[in-house]
Amino acid sequence: QVQLVESGGGLVQAGGSLRLSCAASGRTFSDYGMAWFRQGPGKEREFVAGVRASGSVLYADSVQGRFTLSRVARNPVQLQMNSLRPEDTAVYYCAARFGVVVNPASYDLWGQGTQVTVST
Repeated sequence: QVQLVESGGGLVQAGGSLRLSCAASGRTFSDYGMAWFRQGPGKEREFVAGVRASGSVLYADSVQGRFTLSRVARNPVQLQMNSLRPEDTAVYYCAARFGVVVNPASYDLWGQGTQVTVST
């Protein structure tokens, strides 16, 4: 069974840091792109960051310079989130597909999500 499982969410004060991990099982994902999306209360799911099979990384403007996505031996994928803001509060999802695109509708493999809450 192919699965993505996120971990590392939690409650943190503004300015703090969290590290999210996405563990994949059931197949080799070395040839897949892997991405993080988030969905805040009452908002649409939005792209956060993604790493291509080549290792190149793409970030949303809103997290550029604060978040760092890394791929450790191709699996798992970690998202280091620094200087967190209340507007970063959301459920964060890991997703996988060939290539990395920002449209969540293009992904058909998702994790269950992990809650990140940033307090003022």
